[in-house]
This record gives sequence, structure tokens and C-alpha cells, in this order.
Amino acid sequence: MDLVYYLIQNTLPVAIPLLLVALGGMFSERSGVINIALEGIMLFGAFFGALFVLSVQNTGMGPQTVLLIGMIIAAVSGLIYSLLLAFAAVNMKANQVITGTALNMLIPAAILLFSKMFFNSDGVTTNISFYIRKMPVLGDIPILGPMFFQNTYLTVIIGFIFLGIATVLLYKTRFGLRLMACGEHPHAADSVGINVYIMRYAGVSLSGILAGMGGFFYSVGVMDGNVSGHTGVAGFGFLALAVMIFGQWKPGKIVLAATFFAFLRTLAYSVSLIPFLYNLGIDQTYYKMLPYLATMFVLALTSKKSRAPKAEGIPYDKSSR
Repeated sequence: MDLVYYLIQNTLPVAIPLLLVALGGMFSERSGVINIALEGIMLFGAFFGALFVLSVQNTGMGPQTVLLIGMIIAAVSGLIYSLLLAFAAVNMKANQVITGTALNMLIPAAILLFSKMFFNSDGVTTNISFYIRKMPVLGDIPILGPMFFQNTYLTVIIGFIFLGIATVLLYKTRFGLRLMACGEHPHAADSVGINVYIMRYAGVSLSGILAGMGGFFYSVGVMDGNVSGHTGVAGFGFLALAVMIFGQWKPGKIVLAATFFAFLRTLAYSVSLIPFLYNLGIDQTYYKMLPYLATMFVLALTSKKSRAPKAEGIPYDKSSR
């Protein structure tokens, strides 16, 4: 049972960044804009969130307060950076894949340069621990307490709150229905008075907010508060795209996919605790490849059944009806 608790407690902090970034990609693509730049947005949000943590780490501010403010700063940073993609895709009608790739390439180099100039290192290193041994009240709940509310991070609860908000926003609000209409039939949406350009800006902006938060949560729950322009976010932005596709652009399925990939990563780093796997004598490096191999395998099996929004990646032009 202790091993089960350990695996769950270490899987969730990894799953939450994947979940948030994949939800962000879902909003963008549901509006009709492919967001390949999720990796760069993650790193951008993580970097500014970490800069804030670095600036207040010796002020005596409570760790969870710092985390919440850092989350907001990361979200705003992600929003600002995502607007570059929105402008290129919506206003300039540029190729969205190429634009996203360029945005991904820019940020690691910029962070590495900035970090070398001001910190003489590859990134930002902080010394605040956001780890929570036991949450008040919730940590005392039988079975569920040790699984979800002990030896964890506040990011886990925040992530599930945003999952609920995203689900309601997409399916139960006028905004969500209009957003999906713009990703499926933008001309039909325009004919009933929906501003497709604004909705696509909104979709990309939401993806920036969630990806920026996801990047900061990655630095908190996976990298212990550190951000490096050299190592980036270990391909989590691209993994989140796979999670989004595997989840069929639906929040309920996305959370299952994120948990699956996060569990594989946790398993790879916990081989020494599992006698069966440890006794196989396989080098841990091969286990660390599992999430990425699983990504390719799952996408190969499900790609034929995937149904992306019909108008994603197609610049909207009113005159081309």
C-alpha cells in the first residue's frame, strides 16, 4: 500500500502540468488555431514565475502565497507570449505550425542568454520548497488523505479546479459553444453574428494562460522550483499535444491521458522501489524513454480515429465563403 501511495503522490504533480497545457492546447485548437508553441509558452511562464520566486524567497513570505502569486505571473506571461501566435495566425494569416515552431525556438535561447548575463548560469535556481507534508483536515481523510493530500503540492488541487472550470466553460457556456463553432464551421458562426477573430484570440489567449501556469507548475512539482533555458521543459509541451490528441480534445479524456503518461514517467524514476522491474536488470535510461515511446505508440494506434476540429489550422477569411 505504501508503494501505491508513493506512485500516486508522485504521479499527480507530473500529471497536472500536462493536464493544464493540454487543456490550453484544446481551447486554442477548438477555436481553429493550432498551437505548436505550447513548449515555448510553458518555458516563458515558468521563467517569469521563477524570477518572481527568486525575488521574494528571502522576504519571509509563505511558500503557498508565493506559489499562488507566481502562478498568476506565469499565467499573465503565457498570455502575453501567446498573443504573438494569435496575431500571426489571426491577423497575418501566417502558417500556424511554422509560427509556433519559431516561438518554441526563441525562448530557450533567450532564457539561456538572460541567465548567463545576470546569473552566470543556465537558468534560475530558487530555494523555496512548496512541498506539503500534510494538508489540514483533508490529509486526515482515510485512504484518500494519504493518496491525494499528503506529500504533495498545492498545484494538484489547483489543477483539478481548473479542469472543472475548463469543462464547464467549454460545454456549459455560450462562450464555449461559440468557440467550438469557430473551430468547426467559422463561416456559419460568422453568419449568425459571432466574431471569429475575437473568438480565436480568446482561444489562443486561454491556451497561453494555461500553458504559462503549466510551465510554472512543472518547475514547482517536477524541477523543484528551478528553470533552465538549457534543458527547457523536457518536451512536456509536445507531450501535452499528444495528450490533447489522445484525449480527443475533450477535458474528461485529456485528464486520463495526462495521468497515464505521468504514471509512466513516475514508474521510470521508481524502478528501484519495484522488485519485479528492478530484478529485470534493465538500465533505468530505457524506462525513462517509456512516456515518449508510449506517445508514439498510442498516436500510431489512435491517429485514424482522431477527429480534430474541421477548421483548425485554416486562416479565416470572410471573403472566401
